[in-house]
Amino acid sequence: MRAVLALLLIVLGLPLCGAPTRPAGPERLVIGGREYARLADWAGQRGLSLRRTVRNECQVTGSNIRMALTLDSQRISLNGVHIWLSAPVAVARGEPWVTVLDLVRSIEPVLNPRRARGRVRTICLDAGHGGHDTGNREGRRQEKDYTLALARELSAQLTKAGYRVLLTRNRDTYLDLGERSGLANHAKADVFLSLHFNAGGNGGDARGPEVYCLTPVGASSTNARGEGAHAGAFAGNVNNSQNMALAYHLQRALVQRPGVEDRGVKRARFAVLRTAEMPAALIEGAFMSNPTEMSRINDATWRRQLAEAIVRGVRSYCGAIQ
Repeated sequence: MRAVLALLLIVLGLPLCGAPTRPAGPERLVIGGREYARLADWAGQRGLSLRRTVRNECQVTGSNIRMALTLDSQRISLNGVHIWLSAPVAVARGEPWVTVLDLVRSIEPVLNPRRARGRVRTICLDAGHGGHDTGNREGRRQEKDYTLALARELSAQLTKAGYRVLLTRNRDTYLDLGERSGLANHAKADVFLSLHFNAGGNGGDARGPEVYCLTPVGASSTNARGEGAHAGAFAGNVNNSQNMALAYHLQRALVQRPGVEDRGVKRARFAVLRTAEMPAALIEGAFMSNPTEMSRINDATWRRQLAEAIVRGVRSYCGAIQ
């Protein structure tokens, strides 16, 4: 009887009689309408060290983690990869604080990714745009052509690596945004990747890849464009943890190439991410508006190397969740 009672208490998360209780969670504060957690508490409970490096920067380190944070900034570096938080790192009582939402939805999924129930077997590749939807344009060069070329190259490499690949389009046709993730849902794909090339920013100087995953409930998107934290939940939010892990591993693989600028893992409520019922990410491979990067996008050898990096990211993600 005692054994049954003890098991029941454990399931309910209650302390056993005479056993020490779990330490309380990190101290919390409401700052600017958001709930923040004391970073020192969070780090200490995980056996990690927190130290201030310079006046406005700090580091959290451990056996397999090196996280650099800048006070009053949304961008952090986690094991060498930039991640954009939903809110800036705050300073209160002379100490750094991070929103509870970011700890749970942006940092923990990378450090302790949620395990998948089965193996990743089917990957759906979505070549962005198509048909009358050209996407970004630079002279006669159209984004829709390069996303399709990349999707075909990536499909061949993923197939060679042992994955089953589904393409939302294999020719210059237009698909509604809902149709794209709908095809992946119908095929019960294990991963959905939407492929794009960027444009704009810094007068043509912007460069480097960035990977988006779906914004969690309660957060503003990195590219909010007026869309705040009250957008509600979507089907894709069921996979918040794995969405973040997938985007992180993809971005890490993309920026490991020499001379590539890390624009970071970002959040958005893009239509194809909202309705995907499996872990999903949108990849912006480079900037068409940057003349140097445009010449690379136009090069089949460079696109092959880009595809190789994406394959490495997929395999790294699979290794983390399986």
